[in-house]
Amino acid sequence: MSESSSSSPPCIWVVDDDRAVRFVLCTALREAGYQVVDFDSAAPALKALAESPPPALLFTDVRMPGDDGLVLLDKLKAALPQLPVVVMSAYTDVASTAGAFRGGAHEFLSKPFDLDDAVALAQRVLPAVAPALAAPTPAADAPSDQPPQLVGDTPPMRALFRAIGRLAQAPLAVLIIGETGTGKELVANALHRESPRAQHPFVALNTAAIPAELLESELFGHEAGAFTGAQRRHIGRFEQANGGTLFLDEIGDMPLPLQTRLLRVLAQGEFFRVGGRELIRVDVRVVAATHQDLEGLVAQGKFRADLLHRLDVVRLQLPPLRERREDIAQLATTFLAAAARKLDTPPKRLTAAALQALREHDWPGNVRELENVCWRMAALAAADTIGVADVDTALNRTRSRRSSTAADDPGQWEALLSEWARRQLAEGTEGLHARVRERVDHALLEAALQITHGRRAEAAARLGLGRNTLTRKLGAGRRRGGH
Repeated sequence: MSESSSSSPPCIWVVDDDRAVRFVLCTALREAGYQVVDFDSAAPALKALAESPPPALLFTDVRMPGDDGLVLLDKLKAALPQLPVVVMSAYTDVASTAGAFRGGAHEFLSKPFDLDDAVALAQRVLPAVAPALAAPTPAADAPSDQPPQLVGDTPPMRALFRAIGRLAQAPLAVLIIGETGTGKELVANALHRESPRAQHPFVALNTAAIPAELLESELFGHEAGAFTGAQRRHIGRFEQANGGTLFLDEIGDMPLPLQTRLLRVLAQGEFFRVGGRELIRVDVRVVAATHQDLEGLVAQGKFRADLLHRLDVVRLQLPPLRERREDIAQLATTFLAAAARKLDTPPKRLTAAALQALREHDWPGNVRELENVCWRMAALAAADTIGVADVDTALNRTRSRRSSTAADDPGQWEALLSEWARRQLAEGTEGLHARVRERVDHALLEAALQITHGRRAEAAARLGLGRNTLTRKLGAGRRRGGH
């Protein structure tokens, strides 16, 4: 792909409006032996592309002035479909990730990323430049009515978003494995929404929620008179989902006789309604999900091995919430905001202690349990700020008086501070205001940086400070021997 001769190293282009990102990435790639050219936006990169040989590999940010990275990706793929493009973004939601893969990205790199990972990615990509790459699949228009979104920025969720982005374009059956409440239907919906089938129906059915004697009719429909009470024709879920996606939740609970019928539909794309003689043909992508051990059910004779093989072409394993506790803050904020919109009230905020209490819970019901708890807190908490007591009430648990700390109750630490100040002043302490302010600043800055994992811009925003102010306070603290 590259115009470089075999005697010269491959050339890599980096497109990013963040000068710091360009500098560190370009430096790392140059140290790895590559030629590197960088651009601060899409326009000069496209201009250079028209005037000079193309690179062997291109890294691009998503959000930039002018054309964003996904627009740049579309233009590059139209002109050079074989060019490997790595999309970089701090926004690792499903739409961004899937949009990148749908546009033909070779890989999606989540910011902030490890420079060694970026260099290793370049080393994996460049040997494969010469063979022709498949042309990208045209992007489908996103539906206007968006369902609830998957939320998370931890490594397991980033990996899940990348998998969804890749699988959405492939007409393969997907089996989603995960505990109850981990968001299996959201994953299925995302696979549909980002796929070429997005303009067709997404139909969901929980097989465990339908009585066994009615499940066949729900899946395949029935004709009038097919059984007692069947007064008119009923169109089943397969017909409803024609052209789109059918999500079968709790597939492990499906009775064996229906498993046989389902296998025929998956294999041949056709079936009869209950009591019918007309052969119905459908084009449906089936996504199944379960919290059960299907291999164990096969060994017990409760699930067909051949059906498992049909459903389990690609498997996605969803992490339980206890394995991605760092996502709890983002999830809780999302749920509290949704509750506020529904209740027509201002959104409530969690204290640091309340958030820590949420993180310490084991969440046997996973994300669904957290959502329910957030709705209860939004409806029942008396103040605009949610404290530990509100969390305990929502979780239906009690906290011993002895384990309660001043951090649990803002009123308690204010009273303690007042008592301490009176004692200090009575002892003749001078300069007390400056000393207290410095120590409060230190505590707030330290807490904010811990909560945001060192991200200063986010820490400043949470504290209501400008980033320059936060940096100045940190510098002053270090000069005094503080933080």
